Amino acid sequence: LVFWFCFFQEMEKLIFCVHKRPDAFCRLICFPWAGGGTLQLAQWGKHFGNLIEVFCIRFPGRETRLMEPFAKDMTSIVNEVTNVLLKELKEKPFAFFGHSFGSYVSFAVALHLKEKYGLEPVHLFMSGGHAPHSEGFLAVKSLPISDAKDEEILAYLQSLGGTSSELLQNEDIRKQVVLTFREDFRVLQTFLFEKAEMDVPFSCDITCFSGSDDKVYDVQAWQELTSGDTSSYKLPGGHFYLLELSNESFLTKHITIRIENAGI
Repeated sequence: LVFWFCFFQEMEKLIFCVHKRPDAFCRLICFPWAGGGTLQLAQWGKHFGNLIEVFCIRFPGRETRLMEPFAKDMTSIVNEVTNVLLKELKEKPFAFFGHSFGSYVSFAVALHLKEKYGLEPVHLFMSGGHAPHSEGFLAVKSLPISDAKDEEILAYLQSLGGTSSELLQNEDIRKQVVLTFREDFRVLQTFLFEKAEMDVPFSCDITCFSGSDDKVYDVQAWQELTSGDTSSYKLPGGHFYLLELSNESFLTKHITIRIENAGI
């Protein structure tokens, strides 16, 4: 009984699921962006009917985990997600969606699951992110975020959008947003993926999404990471294009179709 109580606590801490669908035939595990929380992606559950249950990963240091220390590296996040979710991932098909920082975390988790447990998502949905062995990703990792002043980080975040300017008027919220982004970026810089050392890691299909006004992402390199099909879509908007209702509708409909066609 104690074990199950502790396990339930760990699940509740890590996962935010607004629309619980225990009989859904597939789960979509969503990984938010640097500095981000779970609210926006967890709400996607309302779009999927009874077909798909949406879990959103809550990283330490925010929301209900505000008092916990931030993750120190990518390995600690990967291990926590894997340890808590392994039973769920074994019991029914699952797909991953990650945006920006979340795309790299979801890839790292997927890689670990494949290498250690032989488990693979039925589909990887990558948004606003480079392939992790590309020059584009190395350029992101080299951004001088760790040494930047708070004002510089704030200006960078405002240039990306996605954070309400009204919220940022509050000094406490502003400081927390900057701190969370800075710590998440430190985690990103600990992630190292060397494609040359291994075979093609995945066999599932990969779909890449990005905003038409965002920078160009190296989506071609994703093709080198799977023996499945890869496709890419540009939707109207900048880095946080996915927060627009019309784009959210496109994404959730497209994800539904892709999961339905995954042959599961």
